[in-house]
Amino acid sequence: MRKKELFEKVIQYFKETMPVAETELVYKNPFHLIVAVILSAQCTDKRVNQITPDLLKRYPTPEKMAEAELAEVFEYIKSCSYPNNKAKHLVGMARKLMELFDGQVPDDVVELQKLPGVGRKTANVIASVVFNKPALAVDTHVFRVAARIGLTTNAKTPLATELQLMKYIPVELVPKAHHWLILHGRYTCVARKPKCEKCGLTDICRYYLRLTK
Repeated sequence: MRKKELFEKVIQYFKETMPVAETELVYKNPFHLIVAVILSAQCTDKRVNQITPDLLKRYPTPEKMAEAELAEVFEYIKSCSYPNNKAKHLVGMARKLMELFDGQVPDDVVELQKLPGVGRKTANVIASVVFNKPALAVDTHVFRVAARIGLTTNAKTPLATELQLMKYIPVELVPKAHHWLILHGRYTCVARKPKCEKCGLTDICRYYLRLTK
């Protein structure tokens, strides 16, 4: 099957089975989302959603978080992974947001990466989710699912995966496609033992077809 046809079939499947696909992180504004995404690195969205209400009640704005003591931020986020580093990232992000952008979260992927704790993946999430830009964040779920289905070929890095996916996904669908792949990886095409019996893509999935040869 040609790559273009594969993408068309996968997109049609998700359009039918997952018409609503959005982030599971709870947020009220761009600043709250960037905090949540920084916390979500190697941590579940469920855990992040348990942490952010109290954290953001105490530091609801970049101004407030920029003035925070690292030790106090740590106390709010200590139940997530790597709390020491994340406390530094959060306070550093807020201070840089005030310094460079007057407290306003930018919508540009390059500008976003000037903030501590914000790499390309996080920047793409913010640009896509908040500003509906055609930016595709590649996390472990997207990386795994794209390779298994066959949407990517020999993509060794997240950037290589991103570039291959962007070549075939229509621009207007990129923000939603990001969530399609994440949610499919989170609940169906899981890492250790994919639930192929629950998946409607088995007739075109490279992983499944190899498995059943």
